Amino acid sequence: MANILVEKKDGIGYIWINRPEVRNALNQEIWREVRDAFVSHDKDDEVRVIIVSGKGDKAFVAGSDAKYLKKRTMIETLDRETPLILNEIAAIRKPTIAAVNGYALGGGCELTLACDIRIASERAKLGQTEINLGLIPGAGGTQRLCRLVGLGKGLEMVLTGAIVDAREAERIGLVNKVVPHERLMEEAEAMAEKIKAKSPIIVRLAKASCKDGAGTDMNSALLLECLYQTIAFSTEDHLEGIEAFLEKREPEFKGK
Repeated sequence: MANILVEKKDGIGYIWINRPEVRNALNQEIWREVRDAFVSHDKDDEVRVIIVSGKGDKAFVAGSDAKYLKKRTMIETLDRETPLILNEIAAIRKPTIAAVNGYALGGGCELTLACDIRIASERAKLGQTEINLGLIPGAGGTQRLCRLVGLGKGLEMVLTGAIVDAREAERIGLVNKVVPHERLMEEAEAMAEKIKAKSPIIVRLAKASCKDGAGTDMNSALLLECLYQTIAFSTEDHLEGIEAFLEKREPEFKGK
């Protein structure tokens, strides 16, 4: 059975972590497969939005494989392979959606944090639980979580190893939306369809502006925004969008 399932349909690229027998726990080999799946979709011109989820009803990714963690050495950790993999995923040019169908703990929570949008089943539970194993998050959890939910709440979750349910995750801004479990993929696809309806080149510029600006000071971020907006003004899709608005019709974006 393949650890990762990769599909493509109607402009949406799907990535499924397929280890339900161990709640989709990840080891280093599977982390590489997840990264390769994202990169493959990012390079595919037919894919406009990427959705990642876990197979089974219990877990998105319940963390790293405990057997792997027991064998992992200090030198392997110092190599920073997993955080660099998640950096690659966070830097994917196309919009990414995590459809959180169950437990997203440890590395699983960090994977959701590397995605642009998180839609959670009402059964979902999220947390950075590494401290319970005598560890700290090591793939972006101490950084992306605190930037997303605020330093105080982030510290609380990291220092206690607390697991929050879907509604609490939505309240603190950890997930964008909570939906009935049976409608999770339907809702994730609906979000993807809304994004697909926009110009792919403008979506790419908008994502870059938001993410690149978030890592710098306000003045530098506003300059980046201006530069990306200037590029947007040079596109054919910008002109098509304006003309469609004036003519009261739906735009036909071509990604140019």
